[in-house]
Amino acid sequence: MAGRAYDPEIAPIVPMLPTVMDWSDMPAARQQMDQMFEQMGIEPPQASEDVAWEDRQVPGPKGAPDVTVRLYRPPGGAGTRPGVLYIHGGGFCVGNIESEHPNAAHVCVEVDAVVASVEYRLAPEHPFPSGLEDCYAALQWLHASAAELSIDPARIGIMGQSAGGGLSAGLALLARDRGGPAIKYQVLGIPELDDRLETPSMTQFTDTPLWNRPNAIVSWKYYLGEGGGEVSPYAAPARAKDLAGLPPAYVSTMEFDPLRDEGIQYALRLLEHGVSVELHQFPGTFHGSSLAANAEVSQRGNEEMIGALRRGLRR
Repeated sequence: MAGRAYDPEIAPIVPMLPTVMDWSDMPAARQQMDQMFEQMGIEPPQASEDVAWEDRQVPGPKGAPDVTVRLYRPPGGAGTRPGVLYIHGGGFCVGNIESEHPNAAHVCVEVDAVVASVEYRLAPEHPFPSGLEDCYAALQWLHASAAELSIDPARIGIMGQSAGGGLSAGLALLARDRGGPAIKYQVLGIPELDDRLETPSMTQFTDTPLWNRPNAIVSWKYYLGEGGGEVSPYAAPARAKDLAGLPPAYVSTMEFDPLRDEGIQYALRLLEHGVSVELHQFPGTFHGSSLAANAEVSQRGNEEMIGALRRGLRR
């Protein structure tokens, strides 16, 4: 890691973070990840006011179990609001709605939107397309429940970071090709998009904290399963040949992140296909450096993402 100009405000957390993750025992790995963040005492952004929330069981994909969705409603006010489908990260293999609870509540308040956070099935127990189909089922439910939830069905967005950003991109493609439900805006934060692992940043960053090439190799192996053959663009959106007709997007990338170049390249390709994109590359950062929530660059990134989503979902 020597020689990397990490932002001075986030550099102190680098030694606290792992570079190698043992995913040979996934239940144990998930528990260790949760414990690590608890022990570090790093707090994500908090909602500024109380948010009403509840867990719902919604119909899953055909032949699959129901999907748990954590529903957040902003305080005060009446009338219809935008809706947001929130998709957590974790390399397709870890993470849950519990770990993303403060962030989802924060989005709810700051965007003044009804937020549905999806507990999609994880790999390797449930490889592609299980998790993506769960997200699609949740999106269908959110649209179908718009009247009950006081959501404007013309103003529903999707968002996620890391694998959640990759799933959001795949969901936008899937919804377009299936003829709906409509998505007004997509937020792709530090997205995991390309299983080919050939970009300069992916080949260069083999020992960066939290995420690096060795971790990405395992993540894609688990997510794609053992089937072999051609990889679906819904699994790896960087493989999609036609990006026309997708919703406008906000894309963020971090300087010392193996996912950096695939995010930038995807944003540029969206632009080439006529999709409006707001792209920001944050200097001195790494994948997950927003854990240093009080750092100026982290606060700026959060404010930008929230602002872009708010603008993207306005009437």
